[in-house]
Amino acid sequence: MSKTIHFTKMHGAGNDYIYVNTLLYSIPDPSAASIAWSKPHTGIGSDGLVLIGKPKDEEKADYAMRIFNADGSEAMMCGNASRCIAKYLYEKGITDKTTIRLETLSGVKILSLHLKAGKVESVTVDMLEPAFDVKEQFTGHTPDELNSVKALSDHVLRTEDGKPKSLFVSMGNPHYVIFVDDVQHMDITTLGKLLEREKAFPQRCNIEFAQLVGEGKLRTRVWERGSGITMACGTGACATAVAAAKLGVCGRHAVIAMDGGDLDITWSPNDNHVYMTGPAAFAFEGDIELPEDK
Repeated sequence: MSKTIHFTKMHGAGNDYIYVNTLLYSIPDPSAASIAWSKPHTGIGSDGLVLIGKPKDEEKADYAMRIFNADGSEAMMCGNASRCIAKYLYEKGITDKTTIRLETLSGVKILSLHLKAGKVESVTVDMLEPAFDVKEQFTGHTPDELNSVKALSDHVLRTEDGKPKSLFVSMGNPHYVIFVDDVQHMDITTLGKLLEREKAFPQRCNIEFAQLVGEGKLRTRVWERGSGITMACGTGACATAVAAAKLGVCGRHAVIAMDGGDLDITWSPNDNHVYMTGPAAFAFEGDIELPEDK
């Protein structure tokens, strides 16, 4: 007998996921559900599936998030999804807290809700500290050693000594940020698909293509591992801002303009944490059957 699940479709700057409250519903095989439901014509259509549930350590966190990409792979973290979870929990009356501790596979994130007329207008997420030397995620190859970057050679910006302006940044999940001179006309599909699976990235990688378009403003397009091109990526925005500051493209505060909207990112010099502020929105709700076992 099929089982019907109530879902909520939400998006953060266009990065859209299917949300299920696992305090009420059990999803035995979330990977299969994400694959089936994320399909745009035969499913709901989304970048993946997000499960909201109880944390393993209730002393350290209030709720937990698990996130599955459209291809069924499990992601460690998603900044846009975490903001949506904050809005979901507050506006559905599950909590009245305006500071929520969210357990993720990349640590506990603190969500600070900004309210207007009783609604969550935006959310600031403490994304913790970035890392640059993560052997499990990056083997340490230089950009020129990445085979697929050869296809980018005419587009990538370079430093005065000729080195490519690109950097690996881990925000709990792997990102490779490449600064280019014309991001709008890059072949993101071809290059992103190649770079995601480069041998330099043992766990595959999220790829960001970025361009400075104004003082403290970066235009960024994203290829997310497991999902392909997405309208926005919260951890990707954070990685872009960190890489820009590290490479001297701009300062420690930046507005990241993505296909789905803008995210405000600050890499604090006080605690070295990255703070992301952005919107979250409901799209629609409905009921769907769990995919049949095969």
